[in-house]
Amino acid sequence: RVPQLNDDHYCGTLLLSFDLRKKFQHLFVQSTKSGKQMLMNEIYTELHITDENLERTVTIGNLLELLPGQDGSLRSLMMKGVSGIGKTVTTQKFALDWAEDKVNSNTLFIFPFTFRELNLLKGKKYCWLDLIHHFFADTKGAGTCSFDKFPSLFILDGLDECQLALDFHNNEILTDVTDSASVDVLLTNLIMGKLFPSAQVWITTTPEAAGRIPRESIDMVTEVRGFSHPKQEEYIRKRFRNKELASRIISHIKTSRSLHIMCNIPVFCWITATVLEDMLKTDDRGELPKTLTEMYIHFLLVQSKLANVKHHGRSETDPIWSTETRTMILSLGKLAFEQLQKGNLIFYEENLVEWLHQDRQFSFVHLSFQEFLATIHVIVSFINSGINLLSEEQSTSKQSVLTTEQSAVSQLYQSAVNKAMQSSNGHLDLFLRFLSGLSLQNNQELLQDLLKQSGSSLQSNQDTVQYIKQKIRENPCPERCINLFHCLNELKDQSLVEEIQQYLSSGCFSSNKLSPAQWSALVFILLSSENEFEVLDLKKFSASEKGFLRLQPVLLCKVWSRKLSSMPRSMKAVKVSALYVNKNKIAHLHLLFFFRLSSCELRPESLEALSTVLSCQSSSLRRLDLTNNCLRDSGVELLSAGLESPHCRLETLRLIGCGLTWKSCDAVAFFLNSQSSCLKQLDLSMNKLQDSGVQVFSAGLESPHSKLETLRSAGFSKASHLAAMLKKGLLDLTNNSLEDSGAKFLSAGLQSPHCTLECLRLSHCLLSERSCESLASALTSQPSSLKELDLSTNDLLDSGVKFLSAGLESPQCRLETLRLDCHGHTKHLSHTSLFISLESPVTLLLSLFSSIIIIN
Repeated sequence: RVPQLNDDHYCGTLLLSFDLRKKFQHLFVQSTKSGKQMLMNEIYTELHITDENLERTVTIGNLLELLPGQDGSLRSLMMKGVSGIGKTVTTQKFALDWAEDKVNSNTLFIFPFTFRELNLLKGKKYCWLDLIHHFFADTKGAGTCSFDKFPSLFILDGLDECQLALDFHNNEILTDVTDSASVDVLLTNLIMGKLFPSAQVWITTTPEAAGRIPRESIDMVTEVRGFSHPKQEEYIRKRFRNKELASRIISHIKTSRSLHIMCNIPVFCWITATVLEDMLKTDDRGELPKTLTEMYIHFLLVQSKLANVKHHGRSETDPIWSTETRTMILSLGKLAFEQLQKGNLIFYEENLVEWLHQDRQFSFVHLSFQEFLATIHVIVSFINSGINLLSEEQSTSKQSVLTTEQSAVSQLYQSAVNKAMQSSNGHLDLFLRFLSGLSLQNNQELLQDLLKQSGSSLQSNQDTVQYIKQKIRENPCPERCINLFHCLNELKDQSLVEEIQQYLSSGCFSSNKLSPAQWSALVFILLSSENEFEVLDLKKFSASEKGFLRLQPVLLCKVWSRKLSSMPRSMKAVKVSALYVNKNKIAHLHLLFFFRLSSCELRPESLEALSTVLSCQSSSLRRLDLTNNCLRDSGVELLSAGLESPHCRLETLRLIGCGLTWKSCDAVAFFLNSQSSCLKQLDLSMNKLQDSGVQVFSAGLESPHSKLETLRSAGFSKASHLAAMLKKGLLDLTNNSLEDSGAKFLSAGLQSPHCTLECLRLSHCLLSERSCESLASALTSQPSSLKELDLSTNDLLDSGVKFLSAGLESPQCRLETLRLDCHGHTKHLSHTSLFISLESPVTLLLSLFSSIIIIN
């Protein structure tokens, strides 16, 4: 039971709320003019957050709640996401909303800690009460001391930055919140629930560091996926009050697929907006940055220009790399590298004085900037003196100077790859990506005045690419390999997609065991890559259900739709025919030209999603095969909404063996009659439509809007309902009980001057020799358009064949292929002006012209 609140508790809550409002109500936003504070509630933009297991969308409001129907309680939450994805800002926004009484009103206290701050207390002893008072001093003044008795939330932000041991197996067990211990021990007992068992704990981390906490201590895992495309635009419009400038920035981002995708990461979106704000000031803006490294280089140039204007009184048109600015950047680079080597993310005053010669505090705005500037330092050191700061052979007091230039360059990159691969928490991942990107000549040229490249060359791209590919094949750890794929992307390696497919199909690591976050990372690489590939073989991805769902954005990319539309038609088919989608939801597959989902046990929600795809304005889908899915009439009804859309461009639809009855035919007639219908081929074979059903959809066939050229249908007996199809190209009535009366009706239609039918298939239609007599008269009509006639597997007898022979003799006959079955032998017979009397079932009609004789 929750104890009764007293005045001290109310006072403590109010003071804590006031403190959190003051701390988090503003967010610092850098621009090309100056940094400024913006209200959190004005700039904050909702992120896409999902529950890792249930794939439900999570909002700040329900982040710490169980789904309806779930048992138990939610004590511990782990939020995963790549660096810069918005985890920290999300925790700050949550704390602010609580302080403003917008969320979690039942929680009496919220204590947001960061591991960066907790690292500073390493080696010191506290009890939890003292630790809370250390960071939230106002609670001490209110006399609050019973936090463990009331609903509380502890936020531990940045597990990937934690320098504490967190030894869950060997740390001392504590059960009293007044017991003193090291911060490391306090945290492990809090997370395990030994202390504050009724409190909730929310931990944020990158995927690489998530394994530091035992899985049994975590009740739920969520993943932050960043901005959706609409939220990108919303953020930029909030960021820039100038509506015209915001619109121009958004338009420029959309011109580059890789840029558009990478802006899903908020920190990258912020950097991109800042860079574009500067680039749009001049008409001579050059090519837009497309990779992570390119964007950070441009951001460094923008910030250096700003420093020149703000701190050194120079003009924006003056050279960027003044002596003061270059010295500052190189000093920051040295500081960044030295501290990165030690794993330090917060710098003490003595560090800053040593490298910057300034008696004031400095901190990097984001970890990625520390890694970028550290990369600059490594490269400058190598260029100026040939020193490889990453060499494993050197000690802290002695650095190795390599001899031959080419071997030195290769050694530099290989050392970086090896160091990053050895990291357990991925703290050198971005460093390696930046180093890969900075090896490209065009990137070095952007920084030539900073690097002052007069010594060693850094051109070793192909050697680096091959070494990275070798490491991918040697290392089964998905997190390490995913970062190496990022490096190939920075190197603009054209085989990136092929490498990913080979990795997943090689057997060195089962792709079915990839976590959703790992799938998301692979998808991000595929989307942000500028690789131009025409065939995406999804079978090679060997994805599980969740894995395939994570691949959906690759198919969703609208820019690919535009790219595909500019290709020759023969190159548009995306190879997905071998893909097995077992009980999957299908997302907006705008990209696809041909999508085969035969025998996939599709659910109603899948059909709703497919319907949305068909009705999407950017849809490229032309052929859809749903063969052998138990859609039934209700499924066709769901699908028809998309087929009737004016945006639907579908030309071929196969619904073979889908359990349809006459009830489906009304929907079929409706979309055939649609003014915008593009459907040319419809296959309804192996469904029990019956005569009543065919009669219903025949109204659609007779519509002037119908563009249907080919119809395959079965399960009825009256051919009269299909008169309109005699004006089309192909009519396949295989496996229908038409009998001779049906053939007689069709023959009459074939003799009409309006008939344009070229192919008629009447296999398995219970026809006799009488049907041949009717059809023979049709072959002699003027003009006859029929070029192919299939009468196989009907009991025509010799007399029936003789009737057909008479028709073949006519100069009006245009038939090129005739399929017959005589006592089990099927022959393809060709029209010829020579007629040889067929006196036995095995006599063949030989062609002197264009057709080929085939005996089955």
